[in-house]
Amino acid sequence: MTVYRPIETYRGVVYPWSIDHVGHMNVASYTARFDEATWQFLGALGLTPSYLTQHGRSAVAADQRTQYEREVLSGSLLHVTSELRELGRKSIRFTHVMFDSESDVVVATTDLVGVYFDLVGRTSVDLPDIVREAAKRLERDE
Repeated sequence: MTVYRPIETYRGVVYPWSIDHVGHMNVASYTARFDEATWQFLGALGLTPSYLTQHGRSAVAADQRTQYEREVLSGSLLHVTSELRELGRKSIRFTHVMFDSESDVVVATTDLVGVYFDLVGRTSVDLPDIVREAAKRLERDE
């Protein structure tokens, strides 16, 4: 089984408007940060916005499972690393790990499956070779 090294895909701060009625970061804010990390991760694999637009393609979420490990409060510094888990013919499976940047403690993780999608035909299509080439560069030396 191929193992890939994680890359940083997000870094930011928690603002007061991201806090829910219980006093910690709301679910929508976790999801938004993971979504931003996803687009950075896809860009690192060669699926940049301009590439997708030029080829009439997109990436769509097929599955997402999030686990919340610790509370995140207003003013917290966060970062996310992303790691490729599996590269299929038409899909990729990857994991985002969100950290409190001060303590380096994991606060949340999400596992996703994304499908490469033809916007005209409205169907899944084979991932381009550029993704496999980029994935090769992320392989860990074990």
